[in-house]
Amino acid sequence: MAKQYKSVPGTIFDVTNYVVLGVIGIVAILPFLYVIAGSFASDAELTQRSVFLIPETFTLSAYRFIFSTDTILKSIGVSLYVMVLGTFVNLFFTVTMAYALSKRGLMGRNTVLNLIIFSMLFGGGLIPTFLVVRQLHMLDTYWALMIPGAISAFNLIIVKNFFQEIPPELEEAAKIDGCTELGLLWRIVLPLSMPVLATFTLFYAVGHWNNFFSALLYINDPSKWPLQVMLRQIVLLSQAAAGDINAMDPNFVKPPEQSIKMAVIVVGTIPILLVYPFLQKHFAKGVLIGSVKG
Repeated sequence: MAKQYKSVPGTIFDVTNYVVLGVIGIVAILPFLYVIAGSFASDAELTQRSVFLIPETFTLSAYRFIFSTDTILKSIGVSLYVMVLGTFVNLFFTVTMAYALSKRGLMGRNTVLNLIIFSMLFGGGLIPTFLVVRQLHMLDTYWALMIPGAISAFNLIIVKNFFQEIPPELEEAAKIDGCTELGLLWRIVLPLSMPVLATFTLFYAVGHWNNFFSALLYINDPSKWPLQVMLRQIVLLSQAAAGDINAMDPNFVKPPEQSIKMAVIVVGTIPILLVYPFLQKHFAKGVLIGSVKG
C-alpha cells in the first residue's frame, strides 16, 4: 500500500490546531495549578508574588487548619451520601419518565411535554419552593437536597430523544418473546443507553457535589452540612476564629487566610475530578446522540 502524504495546507491546518488547542489547554489549567501551589504557600508569599506555580516556602498550615477536627471528614461523608443517593433518585425519575414520554402513542404525551418545556422557562420561585419543602416535612433532612430537583427538564428531553432513536424492531422482537415494558426497559433500552446515562450521571453527580445553596436554605443542623457548606463556613469564619483563639492563646499561629481559601478550593474540587476521567469519554457521544433528533 502506497504511503499517503498530507498536503501542505492540511499540514498547516493540523499544526495550527495543535498549537491553538495547546495554548487554550495551558491557559485553562494554569489557574488551577496556581491555586494548588497557593494552598501550600504562606500569606506573605501570596502577597509578594502575584503568580507562581511552585511556592518558595512550602507549608501545610492551611490543610492542618482545615483538617484540625473530624468535621470536614464528616461533611465529606454527607456530600458523598447525598451525591450517590441523589444521583440515583435523579436517574430513576429521569429514565422512567423519559421512557414513558418516548412512546408516541402515550395518551396526553404532548400536554406533559408542553408542561415540561414551560417549567424550563418559568419557575415557582424561592419562597414557594421553601414552603413546599416545609409542608412536606423535609426541612433538616437530606431529602430536601434531592427531591426538589429530582428531574432536570433539559436532561429529561435529551434522554427521551435518545430513547426514541432506539430501533423499534428491537422492542417489537422483545415483546414477541413475552418481554414486559419494565423488562424491555431493563434488558433492552438501558444497556443500549449507557453513553447518555453515563453522561447525565456525571452531570447530576457534579450538581449534587457543588450544591450548597439548598443546604443553606433547608439544613439547620451543622452535623448535616455537606462539604461545600462546611468549606464556605471555614472561609467565612477562619479570620474571626483565628483572632479569637489568638486572644486566648498568644502562642497560637494564625493560619494563612488566603492559603485556606485556596486549600478549600482544592479540597472541594479534587474528589469530583477523580470521577471525571472514567465518564468523560461518554460526553460527546451521549449528549450529541440524544440531541440530534426531537
